[in-house]
Amino acid sequence: MSESPAAGTKVPPAAETSENPPPSGLVTPRPHLRSPRSRPYALTVRALGPVVLLALWWAASATGLLTADVLASPAEVFRAVGELWGNGQLPDALTTSLTRSGLGLVIGLAAGLALGIVTGFTRLGDELLDSSLQTLRTIPFLSLVPLFMVWFGINETAKILLIAVATTFPMYVSTSSGVRTTDPKLIEAMRAFGMSRLGIVRQVVLPGALPSLLAGLRLSMTLSVIALIAAEEINATAGIGYLMSQAQCYARTDILAVCILVYGLLGLTADVLVRLLERVLMPWRTPQGARR
Repeated sequence: MSESPAAGTKVPPAAETSENPPPSGLVTPRPHLRSPRSRPYALTVRALGPVVLLALWWAASATGLLTADVLASPAEVFRAVGELWGNGQLPDALTTSLTRSGLGLVIGLAAGLALGIVTGFTRLGDELLDSSLQTLRTIPFLSLVPLFMVWFGINETAKILLIAVATTFPMYVSTSSGVRTTDPKLIEAMRAFGMSRLGIVRQVVLPGALPSLLAGLRLSMTLSVIALIAAEEINATAGIGYLMSQAQCYARTDILAVCILVYGLLGLTADVLVRLLERVLMPWRTPQGARR
C-alpha cells in the first residue's frame, strides 16, 4: 500500500519529475509586445511622405528639370493660392463645389442605406431589387454624363444627381453586406419579445452592421470627390472645375496645380473625418496596423 505525501509537502509537477522529463526542442513562448508610440511621432511619420514629395518637386523646379510650362514650382503655386484667395475666387469655388458634393453625398448615402436595409433584411426586397442594383452598379458613372445632360440639362441638378448615383452603390453594398451578417438568432429573440421590425432594424441590425456602414461611408465620401471632378466638367460656371477650365485656357499651370491639390485635400479630409467618426462610435477597435 502506497504512502500518501505528508500534509504541506509540495509535489513536483509530472513534467518536472525524472520519470517525465520535459520534451526537448521546445522554447519558452515570447509574446510580441507592442512598443508605445506617441502621437507627435505618429504624425511626423505620416507627414514624412508628403514632405519628401514636396522637396523633390521643389528641387526639380529649382534645377530646371521641371519647367513652368509643364508644372509650376511650389513657390508659384503658393503665390497662386494667395492670389485666388485674395480676390475671392478660391473661397467661392470651394463653397460651390462643397455644396454640390455635400448634397449629392447626402442623397446617395440615404438611398444606399435604405436600399441596403431592404435587400439585406427582407427576402422579398433581396429577390426584387438586388439583381437590378448589382447590374446598375457595374455601369461606370462617368458613362452617365452625356445621358444626364440630355435628361436634366447642364444645370446643377445633373451635377448633384451624378454625384448621388456614384455614392449610392458603395453605401448600398456595404449596408446590405453588414445587415446580412447580423446574427439571426438575435433577431428571432427580439421578435419573440415582441419587438417590431423597425425596432429590430434600429436597435439590433444597424448597430451590428456599424463597421460595414462606416466602411461604406468612407468609400462614398472619397468617391464623391471623384464624381465632383466629373460633374464639374458639365459646363460648369462656378466651382473648382470652372477654375481648372479657365486656367487651362490661359496655360496657368500654377492654378491647375492649386485645383488638383484642393481636390486631393478634400478627399483626404473626408477620409480623416470618417476615421474620427470610427473612433467615436467604435472606441474598442484597435487602430489599423497597431499590432504590427
